Amino acid sequence: MKILRLVLFILHLGILLLLLGVLLNAYIPPKVFPWFNLLSLGFPVLMIGYVLLTFFWIFSWKKRAFVFMFLGLFLLNPVKRWINYSSENKEVANLKIVSLNVKGGKLGVENIREFIDRQNADIVLLQETPVEDFNFNHLKKDHTSPIVSTYSKYKTIAHKELFAGMYNEEFNAYSEFSDIEIRGKTYRIINLYLQPFKFEKSMIKLNGNTEQDEQKVKGIVRRLIPTFKTHQEQVEIIRKSIDESPYPVILAGDFNSVPNSYEYYHLGKGLKDAFFEVGKGSGTSFHDYKFPIRIDFIFTSPSITPIIYKVDRSVHLSDHYPVIATFKLQ
Repeated sequence: MKILRLVLFILHLGILLLLLGVLLNAYIPPKVFPWFNLLSLGFPVLMIGYVLLTFFWIFSWKKRAFVFMFLGLFLLNPVKRWINYSSENKEVANLKIVSLNVKGGKLGVENIREFIDRQNADIVLLQETPVEDFNFNHLKKDHTSPIVSTYSKYKTIAHKELFAGMYNEEFNAYSEFSDIEIRGKTYRIINLYLQPFKFEKSMIKLNGNTEQDEQKVKGIVRRLIPTFKTHQEQVEIIRKSIDESPYPVILAGDFNSVPNSYEYYHLGKGLKDAFFEVGKGSGTSFHDYKFPIRIDFIFTSPSITPIIYKVDRSVHLSDHYPVIATFKLQ
């Protein structure tokens, strides 16, 4: 039994070090050391392992349980970016935003149109949009862009493409901003779709064949690392637009990256994560794999108060769930 406990203790310490390594994404970019960003993808699994081992020490009446419980406090905020239970904000919202990756409208353009019309949102941000316009009720799109579309009830006074990426012989990454006047005040709305990893289910599903599974894992890593580095370049462009904006910022879209990643920390710097502020339950927004993945986000400047954040899992309009949030503008 002593040997087992020693092994579990070493394992617990190892998991703790990996979890703390995830936090280093706030400081170390992928081009310097991409492996910390890789750890962010496994954060939920690592955290579950950490909690289970902590309970093991509690039930074993070991003093080390208190040490691991104390150290676990440093991981509360990283956990809240995945699973959160905020108290209800009773302020009255005056802005509603919907963000959704529609996957080219492959699961039904009409279904998407009906869903968005029912939301009666003020601003709708779509990613992986089809060529044709959705023609939503009471919403207009002042600019035609590939990949992303920004619809609004309000007047757009300026628009700019931030980047359009041609990677892996495919045109697929894109970001734009629209300066929109809302009730006499201008806000910068940034819609983004960071470089995707382009995984198919067959590429990541392990089948028990050691040799084949090893090649699949290597193939996954070969796709992840270059994409992380590409994200760093795209993040720098978006970050510049945020820092130079003369207006409050709303940043939303498909980040193709998870909480506690380099992308999350650096795009969200100085902004509020609406889910972290007012979200309840799981923030998972991508449901194509049987693994908790939150890659759709809405961030805002501090002057914009989040009221409600919801991931609508009642509809299946693409491989992403719609993200719906309301805010109070000052």
